[in-house]
Amino acid sequence: MPHALQLLLLIGIIIASAKLAGAASNRLGQPAVFGELLAGLVLGPTVLNILGWPAFAGPGSATASTTLLPVVRDLSEIGVILLMFIAGLETDVGEMRRVGHVAFWAAAGGVVLPFAAGAGVAVAFGMPLFWEGIFIGTILTATSVSISAQTLMDIGALRTREGTVILGAAVIDDVMGIVLLSIVVAFARTAGDVDPVSLALVLVRMVAYFTLAAAAGTAFEAIGRRARILGVSQGLLATVLVVVFVYAWAAEYFGGVAAITGAYLAGVFFSRTSFKSRIDEGIHPLTYSMLVPVFFVGIGLQANGRQLGGHIGFTLAIVAVAIVTKALGCGAATRLLGFSGTEALRVGIGMISRGEVGLIVASYGLAHEIIALDVFSASVVMVLATTMVTPPLLRLTFPRRKRPPQTVVEETVAGPPEEAA
Repeated sequence: MPHALQLLLLIGIIIASAKLAGAASNRLGQPAVFGELLAGLVLGPTVLNILGWPAFAGPGSATASTTLLPVVRDLSEIGVILLMFIAGLETDVGEMRRVGHVAFWAAAGGVVLPFAAGAGVAVAFGMPLFWEGIFIGTILTATSVSISAQTLMDIGALRTREGTVILGAAVIDDVMGIVLLSIVVAFARTAGDVDPVSLALVLVRMVAYFTLAAAAGTAFEAIGRRARILGVSQGLLATVLVVVFVYAWAAEYFGGVAAITGAYLAGVFFSRTSFKSRIDEGIHPLTYSMLVPVFFVGIGLQANGRQLGGHIGFTLAIVAVAIVTKALGCGAATRLLGFSGTEALRVGIGMISRGEVGLIVASYGLAHEIIALDVFSASVVMVLATTMVTPPLLRLTFPRRKRPPQTVVEETVAGPPEEAA
């Protein structure tokens, strides 16, 4: 079968599997991302190994892993960039200010403790601290907004005191995670050479990029107005995509930070423009209809659960640390700021799920050879485990309330979703 036809068939299977699994996941009280990721694991080498089927055999001795998987990875990279752009677009700076210092310190506790514990576990299992151990800690800092938000909405607790702090802290947590990822990636590229000159150069590049990006962001309103009068179809969305891709490219090429950081910044700046709603209308169908399913299922196509046989201990340790440190770090900070023990426990539990942000960070580490495939596979298991335990634990700790009409929260990565009217 020609390569193009194989790719069409594979993408069709990926999208269908992702959406069907996501729908089934929602019916079972889990977020769609859980089902999509699980579908990828089933299709991947862990279970079915679809890329090893005869229909996807390459010419001669080539296999689908060498011909089709790179294309899937490229599409996934684009999906991640757009996903992080949406994260920036949905980051409400005003909301972060409104929830105040409680959400900030809850987020800080949920970043510092998991980061330190994750790096410590990696070292305990014989991995180098620089940079694999530090990157594993970075993966554990993530928090998923959508998973906790869907559960809180489902039990009628989204607008409670704890619910507001959870949503605000999750958004701030993602911002902190992006900053931490940028710093780790920038310094990891020094290849272990951490002399003062190299460190200074890294910092100068980062500061220069963020300064220029912020300055250019002030022109987004004018750029959008010009794009809307171009007289071509989807002129505004096309212009926005150009800006996003340039920001992402410049972040990695010139700034030495992750490309997704540039996409996130572009989203934050576009969120302040008067045409934010029009961008939302165009970017969500483009991203969530194809590219996001390819990303989540692509995670499963790359991960291999069968390789965890010799790394079960490390995987279990990472899962345990991910759950305990996030709940303890966020909960303790909230308790110190005047919340009761029960309220602090609810906040800590609401921050446990890693979701899509953890997958984005882990995928970046694998693609840039900062972490190995076995660590990546363990990270996928960790994301699945934390995603699975969060909803039942939240339901267990919150008092029973009248169940509101079911509303599905899209698998977005940042920004508190709108509650159903």
